[in-house]
Amino acid sequence: MANTLTHERYCAELDHQVRLFAEALTAAGDGALGHRVPTCPDWTLRHLTEHLGGALRWMGETVRSRASEMVPHDAVPGGSGPGEQAGAPELAEWFGEGARQLVGALRSAGPDAPVWTWSEDQSAAFWARRATHETVIHRADAFRTLDRLDRDFTVAPDLAADGLDEWLQIVCSPQARAHMTSLRKLNTRAGASLHAHPTDMPAPAEGEQPAEWLIEVADGSMAYTRAHAKADVAVRGPMTDLLLTFYRRRSPDHERLEVLGDRGLLDLWLESANFG
Repeated sequence: MANTLTHERYCAELDHQVRLFAEALTAAGDGALGHRVPTCPDWTLRHLTEHLGGALRWMGETVRSRASEMVPHDAVPGGSGPGEQAGAPELAEWFGEGARQLVGALRSAGPDAPVWTWSEDQSAAFWARRATHETVIHRADAFRTLDRLDRDFTVAPDLAADGLDEWLQIVCSPQARAHMTSLRKLNTRAGASLHAHPTDMPAPAEGEQPAEWLIEVADGSMAYTRAHAKADVAVRGPMTDLLLTFYRRRSPDHERLEVLGDRGLLDLWLESANFG
């Protein structure tokens, strides 16, 4: 499915999400940098920030150079971070600087500039979308680490809907089927279906697709459409909570969510269709 937001909207949202992440990091202070990230248990908050900041700098160098092949990560200036001795303000500044470089490169390139990506879409538009949603999800990781997820984490519903579109596009792709071996567990449920139903999206205008998703499992493959339809299991709740659930950043048992139907199928899906 094509991008549902404009290139400039992605650039603006990326800048906004990075600012929220950096502000939370600075406010938490140096003592929080060693906190373990519950949703990425191999990482501390410092590691999470270095991972995301390095990825954004790598994307920025890819777009800036109009790369025709993958840029080696060790060739990205400043990509490894400011060092283990850096405090929260210094880490946040490094993080924000790399993101600003990426946003500048994306705006300069425009959405149609040819750029290497790991997808079929070989354009700068791919990186604008991917960077935005990567930052949204890792901001959720940071806010969870700081006990702020339920209190302070919000995402515009249309941005969260686009994030779920992108996530489904990736996990239903031929590349995912070839490399994500965990998806093979779903072969035991060929013919099953799941429905994601947000409760806070406006009704579609005439001719538009609804902001609901039907995911169908076949033997060795999966497909999804935007549709209001019956399924073996349905998940209902606010759009942001649905996005976090499908990324395994929120339990389906959360008080704002409702699961109807085959809960075992939903649990198998969440266990199997997981890339980050």
